[in-house]
Amino acid sequence: MSLGTKVRLSRLFSHPSGRLFGGAVDHFVGYGNVREGGLADLPDALKRVMAGRPDYVSIQPGAARHLWADYAGKAALVIQAGCFTADDRIRELIATPEDAVRYGADALAVAIPVRGATEGGYIRWLTDSVNAAARFEMPVIAHVYPRDVSGVPKIVFTPDEIAYAVRIGFEAGVDVIKVGYTGDFASFRDTVASCPIPVVIAGGPKTENLLGALSQTAEALRAGARGAVVGRNLWGHGDTTKAALAFRNVIHDLMPPEEALKSAGL
Repeated sequence: MSLGTKVRLSRLFSHPSGRLFGGAVDHFVGYGNVREGGLADLPDALKRVMAGRPDYVSIQPGAARHLWADYAGKAALVIQAGCFTADDRIRELIATPEDAVRYGADALAVAIPVRGATEGGYIRWLTDSVNAAARFEMPVIAHVYPRDVSGVPKIVFTPDEIAYAVRIGFEAGVDVIKVGYTGDFASFRDTVASCPIPVVIAGGPKTENLLGALSQTAEALRAGARGAVVGRNLWGHGDTTKAALAFRNVIHDLMPPEEALKSAGL
């Protein structure tokens, strides 16, 4: 690994715990109704997430251009390049490693679905991004979401599919992999143990309550995950900042979920 890549990765994993707490404000076309929900006011959503002191935030390039200047130096910036819907209605790569360099980012994220007839093209997104990023010593983070395409396409989190997603990520040459948690401790532990690069979990799908999300995160950490990147369970919560502080307590201090909620004022 090159020096530049090591330096940038060290900014993502800068906390003394060695683990990562990321905030995802990069959902873009995946949420069609922009007048409702936690992302209706995107500038305010970012403000509330940042008040929870994440180690990094992933965001689309255009949103970063308009919103990130006020937060420069307060967290690492990750530019999200992947833009897709589970049914492939939209499937575009909207940013390059060079774009990430121009925005002053510490990494490029590439979100992809796998399985289905278009899987090969998405994997090519990853490999092309990794090859292009090498020129700039820019880390690439793969956000890999397996799909069930037997009916209406949907994202799934079964042990076999998550193991497949992790394998796709590290064989494509990325530096960090984000996947959903399986809910099965043993299978996830085995998958993480066989992966030579850090695996972090996605903070969604939205659970019945925040305690459930924090409990899943704590279990994934015990299974070997190096952190979590959380979206819906932050800006989809009634108090985004307190929810972020609760996740931070679990990830960095290994605080029990109930205690983490109490410490965050929830």
